Amino acid sequence: MRFKAIAALFTGILFAGSLAAQSFQSPPPPPPLTPENTWLLDLSTGGRVTIQLRPDIAPKSVERIKALTARGFYNGLTFHRVIDGFMAQGGDPKGDGTGGSDLPNVPAEFSGVPHMRGTVSMARADDVNSANSQFFIMLLPKLSLDTHYTAFGRVISGMNYVDAIEKGEPPANPSRIVHASLGSDNFPLPPPGALAPTPPATRPAPPARPMLPPGTTTPPK
Repeated sequence: MRFKAIAALFTGILFAGSLAAQSFQSPPPPPPLTPENTWLLDLSTGGRVTIQLRPDIAPKSVERIKALTARGFYNGLTFHRVIDGFMAQGGDPKGDGTGGSDLPNVPAEFSGVPHMRGTVSMARADDVNSANSQFFIMLLPKLSLDTHYTAFGRVISGMNYVDAIEKGEPPANPSRIVHASLGSDNFPLPPPGALAPTPPATRPAPPARPMLPPGTTTPPK
């Protein structure tokens, strides 16, 4: 009887370990890079950021990014909340963290993709299904965001231009998206002068906004 009990216990441990292994499976590798799933952000920090979109893990979020990009929605928008060593957030037409597009919110598409440096995710409010147009780019890893925010892409080149985005909550002189396009649009890289870093503001910086719910302002710290 004792042997049977030990055998049953051992089987239970193996079964639990198998379940745990399934829960922590590695995220799927990115598919081959294609022009239609390449998001290009020409920034006022001086150059182009190339982002591989992941419709394989976040099809609705990628569809939203593409639809708004086709409209020219992101052109001229600022990065309104940028925390050094954490993330840069933009995509708000109001520029204060409270705005979005006129399209319905996008449901959550959580996955096992980690929030590493360069990961691009949808910002949201407390409701997990409240993502709309805002997004954030990770400056450094923060794995506590995994399975809480929808990762839909990752920077594959131009991260130095992301690092150069003006920091602040809000920044005194916000960096902006000069132009957003897809690789399939074949939009030429603007001439160097068009992407020159924005000169310092000549007016006093606006007062810092109070912390608001995550997403429309920022993911949790």
